[in-house]
Amino acid sequence: MSNPLTIGGNKMVLFYAQPYDLAADGFYFENWADYQRKSAEATNRFGDRVEEFEIQFIDGNAMDGELAGAFGLSQGNLSALLEAIDTLDDHDKLKLVLAVRECGYRVETILDDPEAVEVDIYHLPSLRDLAEQFIEEGLFGDIPERLQYYIDYDAIAHDLAMDYHLAEVAGETLIYRCS
Repeated sequence: MSNPLTIGGNKMVLFYAQPYDLAADGFYFENWADYQRKSAEATNRFGDRVEEFEIQFIDGNAMDGELAGAFGLSQGNLSALLEAIDTLDDHDKLKLVLAVRECGYRVETILDDPEAVEVDIYHLPSLRDLAEQFIEEGLFGDIPERLQYYIDYDAIAHDLAMDYHLAEVAGETLIYRCS
């Protein structure tokens, strides 16, 4: 028997719609059509229609959970979130999460014009590692091999901390810079 949360080996997202009406039961859903159908049928135990729900991210990959958090998941932005989950690749999701959570951008701004958002992302665990990468890439010009032993990577990392910051997203520590 296959897991209902997978399609072709890819894990899907699972949400729960919790009614604000205490006399009503909530429901699980996986996509916009499923939500629309179930929310249209939702009634409380007195037969009254239920219209307002708290939307909860229940299961899915870690990046989609981070994305839901960046969106401030609600009934009002559920459709946009589900579209973003389906259309954005992991790099764009990461960029959106960092831009909203760390750089102060609004989700709507990013979705309207993703190219307007400038966030540099480095998949490195420390600023010292970033300093070493910058030296290797020649950011400070060509440094003779005999002098490389005298480079103070910790001092460079300290200076980089003025513009670059550490964040943990979806279980990964990385470095970012908001431009």
